[in-house]
Amino acid sequence: MELPKDLFFGAVILTVTGREEAIIENYKGILEYSTEVIRLQTKTCKLQLSGKNLKIAYYTNEEMKITGFINQIMYEP
Repeated sequence: MELPKDLFFGAVILTVTGREEAIIENYKGILEYSTEVIRLQTKTCKLQLSGKNLKIAYYTNEEMKITGFINQIMYEP
């Protein structure tokens, strides 16, 4: 039986709806937060979302929802 990579490695799961909503699962913490840049530490990398009017709509220990106009998504080692 093979386990999904998100469970086995703790990989980040990013679900993007259009350019106005992103849901991130398996994150560890917030590194930077402004209306133009949100940087997150995940279990395997850093994740940066850039855009305009960005805000964290909600977050729990497991997931976070970001809304606003998303221009760019970058993964950093």
